[in-house]
Amino acid sequence: MSTFSIPTTAAQYKMSSDTASQFDTFRHPLELRYASQDMKHLFSPRMRVGTWRQLWVWLMESQKELGLPITDEALAQMKANQFVKDEEFAIAAKEEARRRHDVMAWVHTYGLAAPAAAGQIHWGTTSCYVTDNADLILMRDGLDIILKKMASAIDKLSQFALEWKDLPCLGYTHLQPAQLTTVGKRACVWIQDLVMDLKAMQRVRDELLFRGVKGTTGTQASFLAIFDGDHDKVEQLDELVTKKAGFPGAYPIATQTYSRKVDLEVASAVCAFGATCQRISTDIRHLASWKEIEEPFEKDQIGSSAMAYKRNPMRSERLTSLGRRLGNLHADFISTYASQWMERTLDDSAIRRIDIPEMFLCADALLILMNNIFSGLVVYPKRIESRLQEELPFMATENIIMALVKKGVSRQDAHEEIRVLSHQASAAVKMEGKPNDLIDRIRVTKFFEPVWAELDTLLDAKTFVGRAPQQVEKYCGPNGEVQTALSKYKADGLEDKVGEILL
Repeated sequence: MSTFSIPTTAAQYKMSSDTASQFDTFRHPLELRYASQDMKHLFSPRMRVGTWRQLWVWLMESQKELGLPITDEALAQMKANQFVKDEEFAIAAKEEARRRHDVMAWVHTYGLAAPAAAGQIHWGTTSCYVTDNADLILMRDGLDIILKKMASAIDKLSQFALEWKDLPCLGYTHLQPAQLTTVGKRACVWIQDLVMDLKAMQRVRDELLFRGVKGTTGTQASFLAIFDGDHDKVEQLDELVTKKAGFPGAYPIATQTYSRKVDLEVASAVCAFGATCQRISTDIRHLASWKEIEEPFEKDQIGSSAMAYKRNPMRSERLTSLGRRLGNLHADFISTYASQWMERTLDDSAIRRIDIPEMFLCADALLILMNNIFSGLVVYPKRIESRLQEELPFMATENIIMALVKKGVSRQDAHEEIRVLSHQASAAVKMEGKPNDLIDRIRVTKFFEPVWAELDTLLDAKTFVGRAPQQVEKYCGPNGEVQTALSKYKADGLEDKVGEILL
């Protein structure tokens, strides 16, 4: 009897470069399952190298404009070959294996495609001219994608908050029933945190600058030599390329790299959103457990492979999971910045290749999920009312005491009478599994006769929510803070689509 075994090596598969399958190599789950096509394209190898080529074009254009001997033919060939062809990746890989330098491998490959420019591509620059400036461009464009989706998620949740601003529900402190709030007010707690994330990301987006044209250690010495000591032309070159890249300015001080403090500032804003996702999704998961609110659930969706009745909050669980990953990435950026020595060390390179794309793909995946969840939250008012009534009698005791005092009853006496009945009712609930019968006890206890006629009014849940509905209206309404925060994004058009998820 033969035993089935799984082949585990390339040799066992007898794979070659021609026959290897995509299913025989690791693929990142953010790529396969979670992130959008737009974000995956932005951080794709073709986009990265294509951005390098664009930076080389901008540099040579600007050098020509400032009088350096660059031919029209050289620029024409470079522009005609900015798109990176599939076969060029193999050429560059072969060259990198020989030279052990990825940027120089792509300088060589670009030179083959644009031979008239081959001798002048990368003139005066260091590798970080393309790698660092490209990273700044990709992060800027990644923030634009995230901000638009974030605004859409906030808009959806604010509509939900306004719809349910008046529905009383149990509040919780220490995860124990507390004074009532409303479904809409609780959503506003989430919204306010998301608005903070939106503002933080917009701030780093607005303040993001370009590395520019700074040379090997940031002194611009090579460009000063190229322009025969003309400081003005060196500054003009930096300004021209920065303008072509669409940045408001360049960092005035750089070393071989731009400061990795910039990456840390971006990560501080983006990764904090991961914590917000965990906070919100955990609340939704608790509410789903209590059957008060559920995330969307599709007609043919399976909640559990074993328990067919289940409606597991898998979207919110994934939101928690990916939020944890995004939040924890922040530590990498702290360590990478702290580890830079003098004018630069290369121990930042490998980790940034992983962390920067992963940060943006993870945030993008979270926002797809969030928009999906907020588009279809299901509220169960009867269940909320049922759970509320289990606790409301205890919460109404203060109202009952105040009403008795107005009738001339001693507050101390009223407190003692209701304390005794409350303990009796609590014991019946905890020890005997009975419903909360505190109000029934009050109705038959002679001491409380002065307020018997008022008990229904004193037990009206809407009298326990304070200004929650008004707070929601003020915060999320037409002239509220949320609409002010979203106005810029609404002017550009928010995404209406729900956000498709694989699972």
